[in-house]
Amino acid sequence: MSITGGDVVDLGRGLYAWLPPKRGWGLANCGLLVSPRGALWIDTPYDRTLAGRFLAESSALLPHGVSVDRVIVTHANGDHFWGAGVLPDAEIIATREAREHIHYEPTPQQQHALVTGGDRKSPLGDYLARHFGPFDWSGTEPVHPTTYFTGELELTLGEYPVRLTALPSAHTTGDLMVHLPEQKAVFSGDVIFSSTAARPGDHAVHWAGPLDNVIAACEQVLATGAETIVPGHGPVLDRAGVREHIVYLEYVRERAHAFHTAGVPALEAARRVIGEGRYPELGLPERLVVTIGSEYRQLDGSELPGVLQVMTDVAVVAREVEQSREPVGTAEQ
Repeated sequence: MSITGGDVVDLGRGLYAWLPPKRGWGLANCGLLVSPRGALWIDTPYDRTLAGRFLAESSALLPHGVSVDRVIVTHANGDHFWGAGVLPDAEIIATREAREHIHYEPTPQQQHALVTGGDRKSPLGDYLARHFGPFDWSGTEPVHPTTYFTGELELTLGEYPVRLTALPSAHTTGDLMVHLPEQKAVFSGDVIFSSTAARPGDHAVHWAGPLDNVIAACEQVLATGAETIVPGHGPVLDRAGVREHIVYLEYVRERAHAFHTAGVPALEAARRVIGEGRYPELGLPERLVVTIGSEYRQLDGSELPGVLQVMTDVAVVAREVEQSREPVGTAEQ
């Protein structure tokens, strides 16, 4: 299976959103801001192939003599970050806190080895191959930000102000949002995973939390007054769409806290929330294993497990969900 290029959406006043052609792990939204004096990216695709396509589409929109020389990284997950290697001379901007999450994730080469060399008979090997196999990091070197900041940072690109705000620990340690006041737009990164009736999305996945901070970050996005919100994944939203996402986050938080109070282990709590089927239109319900596990750690102070252990639990639950949806008698055929 291959992944074709995404759709470029013109948001006005030199701002564009690059939206992947489908939903799924690793398919993140990106942004391009263009002026006669320069251009910048907001996040990058996951691998060099997709990043190269985004670069080609970006180049077609640039004035003569202008290049993309700056990348703003909303957080340090590879699917928003690793494609920056196609712009080797660009300034890469991230929060200081993002350094911590960079060390948590595998390098591109390590992830490539995990995906291509795993045991397809095991739940983890099969899951990684199916969901991450289309990406190619075989020639991807680790990418490192060149500029770090804390708090707030205001840039200018030609006549356009670009306001970066570091967020408390939410989706990861090191999230930021990008406010473009002239365009009345915000790129939220993965504090928002969106879905609409016309374009259903996936369940959110949050590695750090707490969900109180994720919800507060969504409220902070609304407080900018922006009318167009580009989430980390899923379709572009208006303000009402962000409020709907807050309702989803509040539901997950309430269920996680209720099961924690009842003494239900985190993994079993995720299974039960999935079983409630509250949001059947959302894909990848197994990602609730990550989000609810993160919320439990915030509640009881437990240590963060390794990413392989987390993803093994995700893969096991995904297989359970798939088997529960098989028609009766399928296994015997």
